Amino acid sequence: MQLRYSFENGYGASVIQHDHSYGNESGKWEIAVLDNVGDLCYDTPITEDVLGHLTFGDVEDVLGRISRL
Repeated sequence: MQLRYSFENGYGASVIQHDHSYGNESGKWEIAVLDNVGDLCYDTPITEDVLGHLTFGDVEDVLGRISRL
């Protein structure tokens, strides 16, 4: 499963859960910050990589942080 988000500040997010995502084996989620063209963005204060092993509550928190960049 993949969910994609776009924010007014030009950033976005890809939230995934599948056989190869970090945390899938325990029902958790992985999130990546996206830039304004939808590519992975590794240079934000949030993370320099993807974030894995997240509950959906954690994902909601990270989405809020991305929207405020």
